[in-house]
Amino acid sequence: MNLSQDMNRIEHWADTHHPVWVDFVRMALGIFIFMKGIMFIQDTEALQNIMRNSQFQWVSFGLAHYVAFAHLVGGLFIAMGLVTRIAILFQIPILLGAVFFINPQRGFYSENAELWSSIIVLILLIFFLVWGSGRLSVDHLIRKPKRDWLY
Repeated sequence: MNLSQDMNRIEHWADTHHPVWVDFVRMALGIFIFMKGIMFIQDTEALQNIMRNSQFQWVSFGLAHYVAFAHLVGGLFIAMGLVTRIAILFQIPILLGAVFFINPQRGFYSENAELWSSIIVLILLIFFLVWGSGRLSVDHLIRKPKRDWLY
């Protein structure tokens, strides 16, 4: 079998075993990511300070804008269920950076809410990368076969 057939099989299985409440979790995740994007735009200087204080001093102003833009657009796309897997692929590198390079400086065992929220968001992103967007999504409306009720 090739990768395309495997992906189609996984997607079909996920569509047939997808409870609706999981769609609401996806929507909440997308809204949360979108709100983080708004927070980054409102306080870009704070984001840059976090990145400057990380292990990688070479992080530029452009990367801060990428994070904000990716969170805004990706969060909306994830919430709507529009090209969900692609939107998630743009989010995962950001969350990996937050979990492994930026937030751990404060410590895994301290009261670091940002680290734990980043870990939870990363886990949910990986879950929805595999699971897909579900029935309450634009992706599902696009893939749904046309009905003959007009004729």
